[in-house]
Amino acid sequence: MSGIQSYKDLLIWQKGIEIAVLVYQLIPDFPKDEIYALSNQIKRSAVSIPSNIAEGYGRQTTQSYIQFVKIARGSLCELETQLVLADRLSFIKTASLFSEIMNKISEESKMINSFINKLESSKQ
Repeated sequence: MSGIQSYKDLLIWQKGIEIAVLVYQLIPDFPKDEIYALSNQIKRSAVSIPSNIAEGYGRQTTQSYIQFVKIARGSLCELETQLVLADRLSFIKTASLFSEIMNKISEESKMINSFINKLESSKQ
């Protein structure tokens, strides 16, 4: 990970931030009675992705880092599931924004998997 001075230099963290920002832009269109239900859970999942990447980086051990990046991957899957549910419930009013988020989730998933593989191979 040469050239990496901080977790902020990691593309998976940057993409996680982008996803979280887009999710926050999507949520205001949800029904108001969902503010403490699905919309809140979606925001938590989105924020969890870059947060766990940052926390793992801060732990300064490879094994711990791998575990936190795997938690971020789990949060990404959770977010994707929740957004599919919101879409099927017709909570999502901006199809283009939804599509953009889903594309970024797909990209982030591939990047996280690759990053985990790289970290795991560096342990050996």
